[in-house]
Amino acid sequence: IFNLQGKCLVVVALRLLFLVPAGVPARSGESYLKDNITVRQGDSAVLKCNVDNKVSRVAWLNRTTILFTGNEKWSLDPRVVLLNTAVTEYSIKIINVNLYDEGPYVCSILTNKKPESTKVHLIVQVPARIVNISADVSVNEGSNVSLMCLAIGRPEPSIFWKFRSSKGNRIITEGEYVEMTGITKDMSGSYDCITSNDISPPDVRTVQVTVNYPPVISRARSTGTAVGQKGVLWCEASAVPLADFQWYKGERRLFNGLNGVKIENKGKQSMLTFFNVSEEDYGNYTCVAMNTLGITNASIILYGPGAIHDVNNAALSPTSSFLLLTLVLTLSVLSKF
Repeated sequence: IFNLQGKCLVVVALRLLFLVPAGVPARSGESYLKDNITVRQGDSAVLKCNVDNKVSRVAWLNRTTILFTGNEKWSLDPRVVLLNTAVTEYSIKIINVNLYDEGPYVCSILTNKKPESTKVHLIVQVPARIVNISADVSVNEGSNVSLMCLAIGRPEPSIFWKFRSSKGNRIITEGEYVEMTGITKDMSGSYDCITSNDISPPDVRTVQVTVNYPPVISRARSTGTAVGQKGVLWCEASAVPLADFQWYKGERRLFNGLNGVKIENKGKQSMLTFFNVSEEDYGNYTCVAMNTLGITNASIILYGPGAIHDVNNAALSPTSSFLLLTLVLTLSVLSKF
């Protein structure tokens, strides 16, 4: 008895699935394969099925799951709805399509006791999206740097890197990784990872690469000033992190606000100002720039009217042994912080 009941249940289920009424032998019928339907994840998909007035029963199925039979909804998914379209069309709509909606759909029709089916394959495309990327990087000049950017999407997205700096922008490589050997300060800047599969606008994320390097004095200018006038000496040093500046006359360090001078540091520039130049102020001054990675200096001259000097380029010269020892000790203290 149990086997007989089980067989009856299977037959009933199969007849419901293929919409074959009792007493009518099941036949393979005719099957029509329509074009694939491609939609983007999050959009809606409309699956159409053409019918006529000879149709007695009709249903939509997804694999072995019945979605609709006639106007009766079997699916528990609220995103699947039956459209009120023309009498010659039996269409369903899937709202907010996701990946698990992808696959075959069948519109089964019973007309003149002859089963037919229309098959549709739903393809879901996923916009490219970056799921993992390297954190911002800070390294010393000469180090090796590797950047990583991982993206997902359907179809498979492409990835390329763009380098942005104060000198301009340029594409540097394609692929998930950027390898830089012996990095220089000119390679410091923003590295944009750009991924796209033409489904939506590209996804872009940025890694900031900072290259630390010791100070390099890029500009130092000697100045000619008459007695009683205001005179300014200044020097400029590029460095990461920013350089600390000190000023010396001979082996004597100068301090802001003492002996009629003002020392003002702004970013990568330092200015030594004399508010009332005297004969004793004339002479050679040393601008020292230092950070935790190194130290350098430039010799700058304050001279009076009539003196002949190269005012455009001050000499980069070593300091005396006493001054050099003092600066090295200062640098060692700074590096501990």
